[in-house]
Amino acid sequence: MTMDQELKATLSRIAGALDRLAPPAPAGADIRGAEAYVWHAAGHRLEAVSKVNRVELDLLQGIDRQKETLLDNTRRFAKGLPANNALLWGARGAGKSSIVKAVHAHVNREMGGPPGPLALVEIHREDIPSLPALLHRIRETDRRFVVFCDDLSFDGQDAAYKSLKAVLEGGIEGRPENVVFYATSNRRHLMPRDMIENERSTAINPSEAVEEKVSLSDRFGLWLGFHNADQDTFFAMIEGYARRYKLGVSSEDLRKQAVEWSVTRGARSGRVAWQFIQEVAGQLGKKLE
Repeated sequence: MTMDQELKATLSRIAGALDRLAPPAPAGADIRGAEAYVWHAAGHRLEAVSKVNRVELDLLQGIDRQKETLLDNTRRFAKGLPANNALLWGARGAGKSSIVKAVHAHVNREMGGPPGPLALVEIHREDIPSLPALLHRIRETDRRFVVFCDDLSFDGQDAAYKSLKAVLEGGIEGRPENVVFYATSNRRHLMPRDMIENERSTAINPSEAVEEKVSLSDRFGLWLGFHNADQDTFFAMIEGYARRYKLGVSSEDLRKQAVEWSVTRGARSGRVAWQFIQEVAGQLGKKLE
């Protein structure tokens, strides 16, 4: 055996040993067996979610127009009819992500779920560059998917928005027929105002530079705005939760405590209402089930 042959044989044995030591690649989840999944860019795999963290649709108060619009869009999509990508933007804690998860569950129940014909797939903002791989994974199945990105935004020299823009509409393959994309953001144009102004001040052609980034939001056919709740709506949220979980506290006492709670939090929103209800339930020794 020549020296080259011995070297090749040694390298082959080393490679074989490393393969035996390495753990097997995790198997991807059955994309028909669960209501919801999380996409992992590392390994390009879907992980089934056994229990989705969500509230019922009728508990979401003060956002009736947004609920009805997103519900109608999702129903049409689940039935195979034309539907739009949706951008839910606005105040923190106003119910943007909650409404996506609640609408998904509501439509699935209407159509015989769980698991139902409609799967919810969460992709993290930092994994947006792997979105084409996710779409390739689910493109050829007979199930329909709501791909959901919570708290989507872009800063500085972040170029990931180009991947998303191409996938949503402009790519050669375009968005698969069985996929719709829902995103939440605190920013209507997915980028901060100072970033827009910086583009205008430093670009050779300011209007074109800004248009390149702002046009991403145009890929969403639905824009749903969310704002902080007024006091009456905040009280409706609190009382709705209290009735649902049978806390047994009078409306007068609830409202008095809720006002103090919202002042300490500096806001009135669905998130603040839920945090307040958790505080009340904890003090009463009751579980929220």
